[in-house]
Amino acid sequence: MDNHEEKEYLYWLCHVSALGAVSIRKLHEYTGSYKKIYNIEGKELQQLGLLKQSQITAFEESKLKRDVYRRELEELEYQGIRFITSGESGYPKRLLEIYGYPAGIFFKGRLPEEERPSAAVIGARNCTNYGRQMATYLARELSQVGVQIISGLASGIDGAGHKGALEAGGDTYGILGCGINICYPRENYGLFEQMQGKGGVITEFVPDEAPRPRNFPMRNRIISGLSDVILVIEAREKSGSLITANLGLEQGKEIFALPGRVTDPLSTGCNQLISDGAAVILDPDSVLEYFKLQHGKILRVHEKNKNGLAKKEKMVYSCLDLQPKNLEEIVSISGLSVSECMSALLELEFKGLILQTSHQYYGKKL
Repeated sequence: MDNHEEKEYLYWLCHVSALGAVSIRKLHEYTGSYKKIYNIEGKELQQLGLLKQSQITAFEESKLKRDVYRRELEELEYQGIRFITSGESGYPKRLLEIYGYPAGIFFKGRLPEEERPSAAVIGARNCTNYGRQMATYLARELSQVGVQIISGLASGIDGAGHKGALEAGGDTYGILGCGINICYPRENYGLFEQMQGKGGVITEFVPDEAPRPRNFPMRNRIISGLSDVILVIEAREKSGSLITANLGLEQGKEIFALPGRVTDPLSTGCNQLISDGAAVILDPDSVLEYFKLQHGKILRVHEKNKNGLAKKEKMVYSCLDLQPKNLEEIVSISGLSVSECMSALLELEFKGLILQTSHQYYGKKL
């Protein structure tokens, strides 16, 4: 790809909704240029058997809008949006290694750095408090030592992973299942804006493309493709997270899964991955050790400062774990009075060591 005209023709081709990355690549291999693809007649395509009839119809109809798309492309840079093709030097090398890589991608902010390790943090949208905390914690600790965090900007685990990376001042990248100018879900708009300054948002879908269900499995191959390792935090037996993990396996990526209770539906997918041979995430060191062995990178999680707690605070804190307990249970375990427990819990919450997840239910904060 050596000129702007070719990029204009590819931008047009990306708007032919019936064509996917594999079809575009086949056409390009046949013709040798995107401009020549535009000049192919429908009859020739039919004779070649490269496209189905429905694709040929959409292809011909889309030709009528080429000038509109050309003007659109010119306006993108004024909106802070960049469009990069697979033939350009800045295109992510990790993506070029996957089957059916996008011919072009859109991004705001930056693209992941080639020389730095990257980890996908993925999982259920309707996650537990435990899962959310673990995603934030792992992403935060990995970010602190320079690991780039990749995820899908979805509700639940994805958002928690992005949040953890941003808390650490690290770089995180959101891969969208819609156009670059759409934030989905809207609840993550704050993250969407933040990561454009500390990382970026990336998609293969054209601007204004709605977040259709069919887009997300396609989006998942880019999440796995841009990552060196994939961390599955919580996942049901049949879920998008498992699709991403399986894509990662096909791409030769290392899979890590957070173990959970066998009775918890949100841990079924993770436990199955572990049973099938995925590595177990016990702490950030599990992942860092892998990077050190594979890439010779000496990464170290920062030692946490010891928190100076008063005796009663220590007693209450030792009664808690990541699974929230109610006040009555804490009183029973600690042997303290209700007022003593409440006082200690307030102090622990003030120090940021615990969370009140719902009325009078408390759990440790990672």
